[in-house]
Parts: sequence; structure tokens; C-alpha cells
Amino acid sequence: MIKWSSFGASAIGPSHVTAGKPNQDSWLEFHRSWGDGIVVSDGLGSKQFSDIGSDAVCFAVATGIHACKRRTTITSASLTEQIKINWLSLITPLEPRDCAATCLFALRTDDGFIRLGMLGDGLVAIVKRDDSVFSLSDNKEESFSNMTAALSPNTTDGDWQWHAIKEDDCKAVILCSDGIADDLDDVEGFVREFVNAHRGLSSTSAARRAREMLDRWPTPKHSDDKTIACLYREEVEGE
Repeated sequence: MIKWSSFGASAIGPSHVTAGKPNQDSWLEFHRSWGDGIVVSDGLGSKQFSDIGSDAVCFAVATGIHACKRRTTITSASLTEQIKINWLSLITPLEPRDCAATCLFALRTDDGFIRLGMLGDGLVAIVKRDDSVFSLSDNKEESFSNMTAALSPNTTDGDWQWHAIKEDDCKAVILCSDGIADDLDDVEGFVREFVNAHRGLSSTSAARRAREMLDRWPTPKHSDDKTIACLYREEVEGE
């Protein structure tokens, strides 16, 4: 019997501790009869209520997929539009520009597919059953602006990166905020090793080990908040 489980961890950056600011990253996991998912969001540091915005992003995704499933066939356009609608509702009465946040998600639904979405920076990576890695990332070197894409009233489906994979071809999905993604020299090696080191543990043990990794993060950009979440396939004994 196949089961999809998840875990994650988030650590506030030392610069935010020093400044007395909250962790502006958020993440969420959910497991329902119709599917499973993880979400990671990074609030833009220059925005006053980015921590509220990132938290709202996570709930907007979880409720958005459910709404789409009830109403119509899931498409990238219908899902990303529903996420935006839900997010705007959740942050009311705050101004959207003060709550700007990125959005990374992985959703496994009962139609046999895992859908990945990415708005803004960070990393979305799939470890396939053969241990090969596919990833989505924000290539800052090819950007004409230092601005990070984030949810806003003007966000359209074209602002997102989108990918789908058959769940039978997938071992695990990793989502990382840019506090982790920007420090990785070997994305494939990191993702593959992370999955293989954690997926044999219980979700509680895996989350604890992931948090210890973030607390010991060794690279120069350690000052940024760091969040990682993993959705993974495991075989369990049936009744």
C-alpha cells in the first residue's frame, strides 16, 4: 500500500532575530481523502506584513485545491487564480502590497498526478523513482530586475512556473525557500541526499533532523530565514 507523507522545518534568520522581526517564511502540510500537499512561502523582507502574507499563502493553496476539485477539472489557470482569490480574502483588510510573498507548492490529487507550482524565488525539486532530479528555480542571472515575483492582485497564470508528474514516477518532492536555494552549489546532490537521509524516518524524527540541519546551516547567507518541506512516497503494510 502506497502512502504519501510529509515533514518540514523552518528557522528564523539571525538578522531577523537581531532586528526583532518574525520569521517571514511559512510552510504547511495537509493530507486529505482527495490528496496530499505541501506549501512553502517566503514573505518579501521589505514588506511590513510579509509574515502574515506568507502564512496566508499556505492556507490559500490548501483551500484553493479543494475548491477547484469541487467545481471543475484542475488546470494551472484555475488553481493559480483560486489561490490568488483566497489569498486576497485572507489578508483583508491589509493592503496586498504590504503582504507580498512567494508561493511554492506540491499537490498530489486522486487523479494520479503531482502538480508543482512556483511563483517567485526558491526551489521546487522532484526526486524520481530512478533517483534522477527535476527542478524548477528562479534564475536571477537571466532576470532584468532584482524584483522577486510575488502574489498580488495583478498576478496571472503566466507569472507562475508549472509542472506535473505522474505520482508513480515520483519518490519525493522538496520545496525550499531562497534562504536555502541560493546557497546550493549542487542542487541535485543536495536534494537526492536529503530525501534518502530522511524518508526512512518517522515524520516527527525527519522534521527534527531537518530543523537541526537548518540551525547548523554553514554557508554565508545564513542570515536569511530558511524553510524546507518534503512530500514523499512510502510503502506501508495494508490491512
